[in-house]
Amino acid sequence: MKKVLTIAASVTVGIALLVPAGQSTAAPERPAEPAKPAAGGSYTPPAIEWGECDNARLEAAGAECGMMSVPLDYDRPNSTKIKIAVSRLLHTDSDYKGMIAVNPGGPGGSGLIYPILAPSIPNGVGAKYDWYGFDPRGVGSSEPALSCDNDYAGMGYDRPDYVPTKKKNMKWWRHTTRGYSKACGKADARKLLPYMRTVDVAQDLNSLRKAEGQKKLNYYGFSYGTYLGQVYATMFPKRVGRFVWDGVLNAKNAFYEANLDQDRQFDKNMDVYWKYIADNDAAFDLGTNWRAVKRNYYKLLKKLDRKPAADGQLGPDELNDVLLSAAYYVYGWVDIGNAYAKLVNEGDGSDIMAEYAGPGDDNGFAVYNGVQCTDAQWPNWRKTKADSWRIHEKHPFLTWGNTWYNAPCLNWPAASHKAFKVKGNKVKSKILMIGETHDAATVFSGALVTRKTFPTSFLIEGVGGTTHSGSLSGVACTDDTIASYLDTGKLPKRKKGNRSDKLCAPVPAPEPAAAAKLRPKSAGTTDRMPADLRTDLQKAQTIGR
Repeated sequence: MKKVLTIAASVTVGIALLVPAGQSTAAPERPAEPAKPAAGGSYTPPAIEWGECDNARLEAAGAECGMMSVPLDYDRPNSTKIKIAVSRLLHTDSDYKGMIAVNPGGPGGSGLIYPILAPSIPNGVGAKYDWYGFDPRGVGSSEPALSCDNDYAGMGYDRPDYVPTKKKNMKWWRHTTRGYSKACGKADARKLLPYMRTVDVAQDLNSLRKAEGQKKLNYYGFSYGTYLGQVYATMFPKRVGRFVWDGVLNAKNAFYEANLDQDRQFDKNMDVYWKYIADNDAAFDLGTNWRAVKRNYYKLLKKLDRKPAADGQLGPDELNDVLLSAAYYVYGWVDIGNAYAKLVNEGDGSDIMAEYAGPGDDNGFAVYNGVQCTDAQWPNWRKTKADSWRIHEKHPFLTWGNTWYNAPCLNWPAASHKAFKVKGNKVKSKILMIGETHDAATVFSGALVTRKTFPTSFLIEGVGGTTHSGSLSGVACTDDTIASYLDTGKLPKRKKGNRSDKLCAPVPAPEPAAAAKLRPKSAGTTDRMPADLRTDLQKAQTIGR
């Protein structure tokens, strides 16, 4: 899942990509596709013509890229076709396990780069799979790509305050978000809008399985990608192989209620961060009383509303967007703390603005809306406004920013549908789920609900953590379990009751002394993902922010 209109990812340290020696480019032997089509659709795509990748990182890894032709509407498989951009990195270990597809979240996140996730799996297990990435329909290199208004994503700087205590701010945000929906109704790719639901993407994923001649799909989904996995498993339970879901979305709350859950938990997670700032006063010099640090933050928001910093660019919205990252992930805590301290102590907002995404194309945001606004029904403005003020009273950090982020759904130019009912009772394969106790983007209670929905699932809890989708960050308890599961398909015995099945340490917060390092290396952990891939993952989960 995502959050807020413009936020920059803060992890940019480069690490050499690890590529297995002797990478094969020859197509592996695969079982033939069964003659009888899978339940849920009869379409079988033509073979994908694999070739070189335009992306330098994929090319360096030895990956291949291509386009997969699929129906715009699976109920009319012989009608209009669209193209899904796909990539793959073939196995190099003789103990071949099959294909594994990756979705980083969003919705709207580009997934083409994710074959290079393979070396991040401990003990060389990743080399036993063919790894597949894809840009979901409407995203990135897929054709057509959805875009509505490229000037909307950033909307300039010093925007009207998210919190609409002034009538003119309320009017501006309502007009602006309605305008974006109207622009999507006129977009060149508007023919996509009725066919952007998660069920459509799940059908595309099944088409990829068919195109590659696999009887079952293995899958690694992050954030919204866990919901895509749940929908796929419900539609094609006999095709489910080894599924890993990290940052588990509660399908029962998709999507309006899930956003209300986020409003509450992001606010709570900021309290955790204020405590971190206060506990490390020697590094940040913002005071040792976390409640005072928090109060001063809200005072600063009001000050910036009156007089923006950084040459008139840094208003309350921009500062809130940057600080939001600290409630998502621990990775950038030091850098965000240093930038915020520089603003408070020196009046210099340049480092905050360096963390701020600023204007950019709206492809990811357009697809985010295209999926979420049509996947499930949304309430009217009257209820939305009442809920926002009610939750804002106790949890003010994110609530109104989140309201405006999702407000295009109130006037979306394509029909909303009744939410898809996820069911796991027909899934026989074991599923591994991962979540931290205080994950704000996909709250942990949703992981427990999903565990109950899928009786074959097994849930790892990063106890006390606040990081969203933080697997493969170097916590051996979690990462080794993932590797073992992907290697053997086996998981420990599930515990009785409504609780997690295995307790692990969370992704550790970085030490302030390591101010120049953008990824945590304390507590004996080192992120297993290349830094640029971790950055990609965060960008996918914070679409347009």
